Amino acid sequence: MSMDHFDARETRDPQAREAELLQRLPALIEAALRMPGWRAHLGAVDARAIDSRAALARLPLLRKGELIALQKAAPPLAGMVESLAPFGRLFTSPGPIYEPEGLQDDAWRTARGLFAAGFRRGDIVLNTFSYHLTPGGFILDSGARALGCLVIPAGPGNTEQQLDVIEHLRPTAYGGTPDFLKILLDAADARGRDTSSIRKAVVSGAAFPASLQEEFRRRGIDAYQIYATADVGCIAYESPAREGLIVNEDVLLEIVRPGTGEPVPDGEVGEVVVTVFDHDRPWIRLALGDLSAILPGASPCGRTNVRIRGWLGRADQTTKVKGMFVRPEQIAEIARRHPELGRLRLVVTRAGEVDAMTLKAESDQRSEALAQRLGETLRAVTKLSGAVELVAPGSLPNDGKVIEDARPLA
Repeated sequence: MSMDHFDARETRDPQAREAELLQRLPALIEAALRMPGWRAHLGAVDARAIDSRAALARLPLLRKGELIALQKAAPPLAGMVESLAPFGRLFTSPGPIYEPEGLQDDAWRTARGLFAAGFRRGDIVLNTFSYHLTPGGFILDSGARALGCLVIPAGPGNTEQQLDVIEHLRPTAYGGTPDFLKILLDAADARGRDTSSIRKAVVSGAAFPASLQEEFRRRGIDAYQIYATADVGCIAYESPAREGLIVNEDVLLEIVRPGTGEPVPDGEVGEVVVTVFDHDRPWIRLALGDLSAILPGASPCGRTNVRIRGWLGRADQTTKVKGMFVRPEQIAEIARRHPELGRLRLVVTRAGEVDAMTLKAESDQRSEALAQRLGETLRAVTKLSGAVELVAPGSLPNDGKVIEDARPLA
C-alpha cells in the first residue's frame, strides 16, 4: 500500500466496495430493528429485503431535526441504541441533540481524513474544537491520537494563551474552524508572535471560501476540509487532489431531492443522506440538511470512493455559524421571550473572513435598550454573539424564513 493512503480499503475497486456495503445492509437493518426507536421509525420491514440502493430508498428518512423531539419523548437517545454499555461519553449539541461516543479507538472514524490531510505519527496537533459538552473536540482528538499524534486540547478562544502554547509546544498541525485559525494568525502577526511551526490543518464547522484557502497557503499552511457531524463523525474528507470530498469508508451516501427521500441523478444538487454501518449506533437514511452533489469518476489521488462537491448550503434553514448549529427553533425561542416583537430574521454573513450574524426584528419601539436586551437573548439562546437591527413593523418578508444564510459559497 502506498504511503499516501491510510489502508487498502481506500483504493478498492468501486464496484467491490458498493457490493460489500449492499451485502452488509440487511444485517445493519436487523440490528437496528432490535432497538425500539428504530422499530417505530422503520415500521414493518423485512431486513433481508433491504439489499440494494433501490430498496434502501424506500425506507423513510430520519431528519436530524426530528431527533430533538424523539429524544425528548424517549430519553436519553430515543430508543435508537440497545443500551449505553458500548459507549464511554455522552454529549449534547444545540437543539438539544444528545450523542454517545463509542469506547473503541477512533470512534468517530476521523483518522482516515486526518491522514489524507498529512497528519502523521509524532505530529503535535493544536485542537481548537470545543471539548465542553459538544463532541467536536473529541471527534478530532480521537482520530489524531489513533494516528499517533500528540494532541493539545486547546478548545476555542483564549487567543493570548493559545499563542503562548504555540510558541512553547510548537504544534505542527491545527484542527478547528477556519475562522479561528485566521484569528490566531492575525493576532500573532499583530503581536509579533511566532506561529510558524503550524504547517498543516484540518478545518470544519464553517465556510472555507477560496480566498481564505489562498490566504492560508500564503502563510505556509496546507489546510484541508473534513465534513463531519456530531452524530455521525467523519462523513467525507478532502485529499491532496483537492477535487471534492471523498466519502469515508463504512458510510453509504445518497443525495436526495430536498423535502423528499428520492435520490437524484449524480451531479444534481440535493440533500445529503447517510447510512452508517455501526451496529451499536446505527444510522439509516439520516438526512443531514446539507446540500451537495456527487462528482463523476474517481479522485486523482487514487482513492476510489464516491466524491461530493462539498457543502453547497442548507436544505433547511438550520445553519452553522462559527462551528455551531443555529436552528429555527432557537429563533422561535427568542420570539417567545420577546412577545412585543413582530417577525424575526437571522441573517448570517461573512465579515473579514469570519462568520457574522445579525438578528433583524420588527418593533414599534426601536430603542438601544431593547436592542441590547435582544442581543443578550440572542447570545443566551444560540451561545453566539450577533448584531441586532430593529426594523419597522411589516418590513421583513412574509416568506416563512427565519434564518437567511447570505454567505458566499466560494
